[in-house]
Amino acid sequence: MVDVQIDFDAGERRDPVGQTGLAASVAAMTAKGVRAAAGKPALDENQLGEAWADLGASFGGSASDDRMSFRLRSLTRPDILQQAAQLAARQLGHPAYRPAHWDEERKRTLAALREARTRPATVAQERFMAALYPQHPYGRATTEASLKAIQASDLQRFHRQYLLPCRAKVSLVGDLNAEQARTLVDQLLADLPTTSSCSALPPVADPAPLAQAQEIRIPFEAAQAQVLIGQPAIKRNDPDFFALFVGNHILGGGDFVSRLTEQVREKRGLSYSVYSYFSPGLHPGPFIAGLQTRPDQAAQALQLSQDIIRTFVAQGPTAQELKAAQDNLIGGFALRLDSNKKLLDNLANIAWHDLPLDYLDRWTQRVAAVTQQDIVQAFQRKLQPDRMVTLVLGPP
Repeated sequence: MVDVQIDFDAGERRDPVGQTGLAASVAAMTAKGVRAAAGKPALDENQLGEAWADLGASFGGSASDDRMSFRLRSLTRPDILQQAAQLAARQLGHPAYRPAHWDEERKRTLAALREARTRPATVAQERFMAALYPQHPYGRATTEASLKAIQASDLQRFHRQYLLPCRAKVSLVGDLNAEQARTLVDQLLADLPTTSSCSALPPVADPAPLAQAQEIRIPFEAAQAQVLIGQPAIKRNDPDFFALFVGNHILGGGDFVSRLTEQVREKRGLSYSVYSYFSPGLHPGPFIAGLQTRPDQAAQALQLSQDIIRTFVAQGPTAQELKAAQDNLIGGFALRLDSNKKLLDNLANIAWHDLPLDYLDRWTQRVAAVTQQDIVQAFQRKLQPDRMVTLVLGPP
């Protein structure tokens, strides 16, 4: 087997204002058919799906905040892999982007969007991110208006502008030697447009820090109240990453061993699930703490969670909490690498964020080296509890 991920700086942060959802649509539409090229006939969506099924392989694209990613999985038997690479190259380099196909896909996406807006968690998350990132792409959500503003020609233009071989970062895991890997990468990128120069893309500005606290109350008829607390916090290449990672395991990322779970769920029964996490990106990604609770308990659960966060930022963990977290993370490190998919996720993370090539070799050492003082200082540099956004969605 071989698993391949191809990443481009073509994520949702590159969506033009008023066309949020363009990058995601560009990626999704690559599976809706390919045009005729190099003497090979066009394939519609069904024919493309049948071709992948015949090979027992898969290929598809998606877009996140920062990047557009394509993944190939195939057997490494030479006859199968060569056909899979050629088909993936066509799908990556020659998507049809036919207006009629886009009109149908847009209708399906709009229907899914309307359905999602009936779910309280979706409404809460979108409003929350908009408050955290009011003038930044991280805070923009796809809307009916932004989808209707996208034409098939916009898909084609975006593809030509951002999906160039010189901008690809390719990660591979599987039964290939170095020479075979280089050959495969050349085959996968062969149908993308070539250019004599690969100039740098325009920079995207970082979000502005929050100047003050903000509280948002959203009336919504639901059995549970949604509670979210957070702020923009950290880039992935920040030196504080490991201190924040270990510290958050203690605060709210370590499931049943975290402070939030112990205090909010176990001791007071205010929520079945309560959590916190950092989501670092190319720009300062958010710190988010969240829970669901009975509407009549929302105020108590919110106040308690805010107090726990504030205390942790001020004082950090105890020595016992730190030791338990480090033992748990180090002991579970092998589970982060126990499949091709997880290995590929880690390699793509190293490539995308320009992390040291010995990142995985030193991961347990970096976790073990974190001190209580490191956690306190990192949390105080990145989090300001008196300037966080708080959102509560539920019955009035």
